[in-house]
Amino acid sequence: MTDLIPRRARIWARGGLALACTAVLAVTGLPGLQGTAYAAKGKRCDEIYQSAKGAPQGTSFPWNKASDSVRDKSSWDTYDFDAPRQAFDGLTLPSDPAQQEEFLKQFDSDYEKYPENTKERVYARYKNYLTRDPQNTKYGTFEKWLSDAYILPNNNNRRGAFYEEKVVKDLGLVGPDWLCQEEIPILDKDGKPVIDPKTNKPLVRKFDAVNYRTNDFLEFKAGGGRDTTQDLANRTFLQDPQRKDARLTYVFGEEKKSATTKYLAKVNSEVGSDPANPRVRSYEHRSTGVPVSRFDPNTSKPDPYMNTGAKQPSGGAARNIEGSMPTPKDMAERMARIRAEDPTGLRVRGPGGVDFSTLQLSYVGKPVKGQALNYAFAAKKADEDEENVGWGGQEKAQLISDSFFTWLALTPDKFWVNLMPDQPDRIMDPAFGRTDAGRVLLQADLEMKHDWARDVDPRQGTGKKLWEAMQAEGLDCGPIERNWIVPLPARIRADENGVYILDAPLKVNSEAAVTTAHNPNGDCSLTEAQTHTFERLVREIVVPGIEHKVNTAPAYADLRRVYSARVAAEYVRQQDQQEATDYRSVINSNDVSGWPLRGANKGWTPRQTWEEYVKSFTQGDYSYPCGNDGRICVVGGVDFSQSPKQDIGATEFTAKHKDLPRSAQTSVKAMTDKADSDDLLLLGGGGPADTGPTPTPTPTDTPTPTATPTSTPTPTPTSTSTGTPTGTPTPTPTTAPSTPAATPAGDDGASPSPAPAGGSSGRGSGGGGSLASTGTDVLPLAGAAAALLAGGAAIVWWRRRRA
Repeated sequence: MTDLIPRRARIWARGGLALACTAVLAVTGLPGLQGTAYAAKGKRCDEIYQSAKGAPQGTSFPWNKASDSVRDKSSWDTYDFDAPRQAFDGLTLPSDPAQQEEFLKQFDSDYEKYPENTKERVYARYKNYLTRDPQNTKYGTFEKWLSDAYILPNNNNRRGAFYEEKVVKDLGLVGPDWLCQEEIPILDKDGKPVIDPKTNKPLVRKFDAVNYRTNDFLEFKAGGGRDTTQDLANRTFLQDPQRKDARLTYVFGEEKKSATTKYLAKVNSEVGSDPANPRVRSYEHRSTGVPVSRFDPNTSKPDPYMNTGAKQPSGGAARNIEGSMPTPKDMAERMARIRAEDPTGLRVRGPGGVDFSTLQLSYVGKPVKGQALNYAFAAKKADEDEENVGWGGQEKAQLISDSFFTWLALTPDKFWVNLMPDQPDRIMDPAFGRTDAGRVLLQADLEMKHDWARDVDPRQGTGKKLWEAMQAEGLDCGPIERNWIVPLPARIRADENGVYILDAPLKVNSEAAVTTAHNPNGDCSLTEAQTHTFERLVREIVVPGIEHKVNTAPAYADLRRVYSARVAAEYVRQQDQQEATDYRSVINSNDVSGWPLRGANKGWTPRQTWEEYVKSFTQGDYSYPCGNDGRICVVGGVDFSQSPKQDIGATEFTAKHKDLPRSAQTSVKAMTDKADSDDLLLLGGGGPADTGPTPTPTPTDTPTPTATPTSTPTPTPTSTSTGTPTGTPTPTPTTAPSTPAATPAGDDGASPSPAPAGGSSGRGSGGGGSLASTGTDVLPLAGAAAALLAGGAAIVWWRRRRA
């Protein structure tokens, strides 16, 4: 009995302590609520989101360490969200208004009669819209309505709910202290409800997550923007004296928009924040939302790029590219429609945030027969509020895709262009001349000639410097100069997943040449030594500026796009040598009918560009005064050429681009940030079709709105009497790697042989140039010797000034 007394005493003591605590809470309420009309109305976050069950993280959150923090790149990941309406992005209606009206008669405008997520319901919803807007003035076409009014808003809402669940789970916002979907009446300094001037109702701020014990009030945004309708509530809430210790933290799934950053700074200044401990903070919990839907070949759009004719699902950001309008005006109108449907700023990242003028091919996956080829384009980010961005994406992506197939289809002996004023019959191969890839090469050649003419103006800048250097060397004039572009080793990395195109720079070569065509400035006779001196001066003074333009100027962007496609095509050629792919019937077929000249360039011919050049060569691009006797000297011309590649090796790739493989794989499913470059996005596509069930959202409450390069066969530039090779262009053999890289063993355990270097061995074979081996440890090096080939001449000389 004596042992029981201490036990009973301890039990009663504990019970008394519990009662005391209960009494205190009954008097004071929850921490931070005493003396106010505030009361907890939300539910525990881990009860709303069952997947978030677990131990709470505590209070060591990223925004406590820095007021403007970003999740470490190594942790960036993805989350799936249910997007069932995406499966209907390929639905169409007859374009003829009468036929369209007749087709829609079979559907009732009361769309709720039809099952959700069926094409019948889609058509009925559209008919319902037309009854409210008979002239279809808001969207204009069924396709625009389908994308901007039916699919996109639904995706926006669903993404937000799934991101909210992810943040709660990732950050450990669990336990009794964390409430989600918490609605808080906004009170003024006297404790009275603040009336919303727009609704004339008491203002209520609904936070995604709240912790009254730590005074943390969180708002989750899957994107990088904010809901502007919350601005008044935010400011008033933070100015309430009873909330002087409250902190508002925005958690973003993407990089903050510039307008959002400015807004957060403005609110901090309005509520009297201490700069060392601001009350309004942000944390970018970077994670890409992946829309999940079933691919139906009868209702879904097939992937439009990089893949063979089979109906493969349109994965990743290929959908965003399809939403890019052809002109700035069209794009501005589309963005206005999207904003109207999304007043709270919930929208999924789309083409409005992409500068498509910078679009390049960045990655292609290892081709697998029967599956869509994974790929990723890279482009600079843009603010959706900027003008003249977001448009032109389809045209540029189509150019890359068409060029990719052109490089596969044509045998390497056709990869050349030639602009010589006395060779109208040898401009380019006829088949190559029927493609946009060939057009781009020839037009770039002409563009460089024009640039050369501008840069050698002896009155100023580079031209003046060249003329003064010639005088110092005792040169009376300069010979005709032949210029062409050759790629420097493109930096690539090939691994078991595919090839990453890290950089593909181009180089300008220049040498003296002669031509039989009329020279408008007369003859210039120099000794061999003087000619070499002039060539050196040109390479030192003129070439660097031209080379910079070729690598950076918008006028050459298509050329850079076409070259990146050549790199990818050569990689696929090499993979097809190892094992048959869906591209085997295309490779070396010499059939380019599937990738013709398109759009405004549909009627282009190589002869047109040649005639422009002849006019430039014989009449001069620009006129320059050159002498005291009033004579006028004219100059003109330029040229283009070939391509190589270099694998940077596993060690360097891991050190500098360790997160790129993850980014590339993510981009196959959705637009994402390029982890190794802060200002670039990846827009991918391809991947196997998703035929499984779509995810079901778990939120039960409505979420808050919210090496040595190798070259392909090319005519080798010469300084013969015509300045170009005579006869049919003769291939220049590529150089085999001294130590071929090993490739993974096949299913039978045998190691495939390395790809042969250079040459074409017929349909289905590789050819077109192999890649130098610089340490790849998995696959043959990818890359390509782009046969961007030409012969051309630039008139670069001046007569000595006469006294």
